[in-house]
Amino acid sequence: MRNLLSCLLVAGLALYILSCGKIHKVDPIIIAEDYKKGESLFNEGNDSAFYYFNRSASRSTDSLQVAMAYTYMAIIQAYAGDNLGSQENLLQALKLMDENDERDHHVLLSCYNQLANANLNMKNYEVAITYYDKALKLIEDKPFRWITLNGKAVAYQKLKQYDEALAIYHAILNDTVTNPKEYARIITNRAYTGWLKDAAYPADREMKEALLIREREEDQWGLNTSYARLADYYAASKPDSALVYAGKMLAIAKQLNSPDDELEALQKLIPLSAAAAMKQYFERYHFLNDSLQASRNNAKNQFALIRYESEKHKNENLGLQKENAEKKLDLIIQQVSFAGALVLAVIAFWWYRKRKQQAIREQQFKTSQKVHDVVANGLYSIITKIEHHPQIQKDQLLDDLETLYDRSRDISYEPAVTVSQDYHEEIASLLSSFSADNTAVSIAGNTPALWSRVSAKARNELKHILQELMVNMKKHSAAQNVGIRFMQQEKQLEIRYTDDGVGLPQGFNYGNGLTSTENRIKSIGGHLSFGQSASAGLTIHMFIPIA
Repeated sequence: MRNLLSCLLVAGLALYILSCGKIHKVDPIIIAEDYKKGESLFNEGNDSAFYYFNRSASRSTDSLQVAMAYTYMAIIQAYAGDNLGSQENLLQALKLMDENDERDHHVLLSCYNQLANANLNMKNYEVAITYYDKALKLIEDKPFRWITLNGKAVAYQKLKQYDEALAIYHAILNDTVTNPKEYARIITNRAYTGWLKDAAYPADREMKEALLIREREEDQWGLNTSYARLADYYAASKPDSALVYAGKMLAIAKQLNSPDDELEALQKLIPLSAAAAMKQYFERYHFLNDSLQASRNNAKNQFALIRYESEKHKNENLGLQKENAEKKLDLIIQQVSFAGALVLAVIAFWWYRKRKQQAIREQQFKTSQKVHDVVANGLYSIITKIEHHPQIQKDQLLDDLETLYDRSRDISYEPAVTVSQDYHEEIASLLSSFSADNTAVSIAGNTPALWSRVSAKARNELKHILQELMVNMKKHSAAQNVGIRFMQQEKQLEIRYTDDGVGLPQGFNYGNGLTSTENRIKSIGGHLSFGQSASAGLTIHMFIPIA
């Protein structure tokens, strides 16, 4: 319930802000037909809007309109429970905007709120507070400022920093809240937070006051929240009362057609009910939970497919352009005279010598690459473990050092490539080892089924590639959130890396690490692309052909 309501509140704020963008008194933008179609479908509650916003983002030449399209796409993904995908699109939108440009402020505000909401749902509460603060710097309208402050207070509540949350609620109420629904929401949240801080706090008085207001205002979503809070409050002291309120929550959740709220109501009813009813509620809970997860997974796959088809269409157009260029080149070659043939012979001789020299350099580079992968990155991984896991066992540390020693002795020859049956667990362990108190690493799509179609050589190279990316992230990015998503797209594997760190600096040149990464990708028939921004982190897309 809390996730859905926060999505609705922040999405409502986002829509208000985006609509303000159309009448913002700065240079107007020309609204593309795809964007208009997407907005129309969005207002009708039709998820097909994602397709048109994605197409608008890939075709529009106006950076602000592209940012607005990405923001709408992120809202749709948030509704479907795809918080990581929502965050990816919001980071794409942030790359296109400038906080110093007033023209961008209305979309920036929406992005910050949505990013805060996504991180709240992913339990990155401190990151959520950071984005709420960024949004608050741009909000002038009091009612929407209260909504954002309420989100920030919820994040503090989740961190068990109850005094900070209560201070926000008191400040909102001192700001003279005249809207009855908003007033009921704030006093409910304040009472609930006060009870979490002190179990002896009589929160039911304020909760029931809010309940009466919501009944008078016919605020169905508000009633849903009141029933949930009262059921929690009475669960220990008055289980009969808690059972009544949980039953009312279940009824209104069905009326609102909200599966998240129905699941929460069932969770409250199961421990409070008699055996016969408990069994019925338990069976309904499992059925509804499975259905909801399947629905959300289908939605995530659909979003990924739309993005994939868009990229595929773009690549096909580039392929046609390349094919036309090759045909023109063939025509020129056919018209070359004997003198041209002589020039080609000279070039061929020069090329042969160049290739011979290149082969020597490649062998030297290959050896250097092994030293970098085995020794440098191996040592850095051990250092990272010691840094973030001070209780590491001596035997485990010795095993890691012995493995590094054995591998360093094998640098001079090519070992046989082996295939691990638990490759997905190796990848999960590798990526998770870079998680720290100030860095959250999110992994999606890393399943045995995905890797079953990837060759042993590609798996071996990908492990080094991912290690190199994470080492670079740890050394240089200062990122708080890192997301790695693995997706199977027909005949290729897509790996999407995103972070919210410092990004790539202007005039960036590849170092040895990223040069090695690009060469490894090419060696297994793949390719990669970097997206960079000095203020919104780094995005890397990798595509590798699979069986």
